[in-house]
Amino acid sequence: MLSKIFEALYLKVLVNIVIKRASTVVYIELYSKKGNIDNVHAEFPTVKPDEKLLEFIHTYTKESPFYYIAILDNASLQGALPTCAKSRLSYYADLSDCEYKCYAEQWAYYTAKTELYALEKLYKETGVDFVFSPFVLLANFFKDKINGHLALYALIEEDFLSIAVFEEGKLFYAQHLNIQETASVVDDILLSDDLTENESIDLDMDGGIDLEEIDVEDHGSLEDFGDIEDLDTIEEIEEFDDSKDAEEELLESDDVLESSDEDNFNEDYQRFSLIQKSIANYYKDERYESQFLENIYIADGVGVSSDLKKYLEEEMFLNVYIRHTEIDAEVCELVKEELGL
Repeated sequence: MLSKIFEALYLKVLVNIVIKRASTVVYIELYSKKGNIDNVHAEFPTVKPDEKLLEFIHTYTKESPFYYIAILDNASLQGALPTCAKSRLSYYADLSDCEYKCYAEQWAYYTAKTELYALEKLYKETGVDFVFSPFVLLANFFKDKINGHLALYALIEEDFLSIAVFEEGKLFYAQHLNIQETASVVDDILLSDDLTENESIDLDMDGGIDLEEIDVEDHGSLEDFGDIEDLDTIEEIEEFDDSKDAEEELLESDDVLESSDEDNFNEDYQRFSLIQKSIANYYKDERYESQFLENIYIADGVGVSSDLKKYLEEEMFLNVYIRHTEIDAEVCELVKEELGL
């Protein structure tokens, strides 16, 4: 009782950290017992907590004993699996060197122990209360969608793609990918002396996906780290369309998205290539219960160009819906959910 009264006297300080390619974003929200009273955002040109970054955080955390430090997991080795049963986890992946947690008693997400411990060591001066998986962020951001028809979901960060297939809240497949894996391939294509102005770039890397040849089968078959079905009828299609929010409707138009320059063309091509390969793997890998995908929902944290949408629509015949997201603010939403704010 006394602790609750004591807690009500102080602000709650929610510090949210997102480590990007060459910088670190810190987003802070201040909460009183009446709710959010202020927020502040800053970006520092470092991927490690330097003096300026730590001083910025300390400026706010020193005002209250009730502060919470949350970080978005940026480990290269991480992912999500379509089960929570310990006896089934090893069927999908070797988790001997990973920490894993169960989400909503339906699926698990994991991360490499070494990278998790390195992150905690990196922020030893502030401490770390929550390390959130990108897959948890993705599920929370699209919580209005994942409980519905089958669809592919993707969270786009500067260097990473987190891809998952959901239907009615059930995870079917997930993969965490680094866009730098395809960077050299794209550069070779764009810089090739053999590519003339009259030639088009072949977007069908590694053979791509031939929709005529796919044999789709039904294969049957954590909290935080710190603490369409096919649409067979016109009625179903109309019902699905009605569920789209205004932003998704707006972003069905290419002119809403930025036009590409050479840099974001390269990166959007890399992202497309990885999504293409991931979908191919989802169809072909017999460990996963695969069904034909018609829709992809993208949580865009970087500002993708119209090229990515065009590739996915024209090369893979997907219906593409894009929502812009401020990833640091979405991390904060996860903290608030954990704290019941």
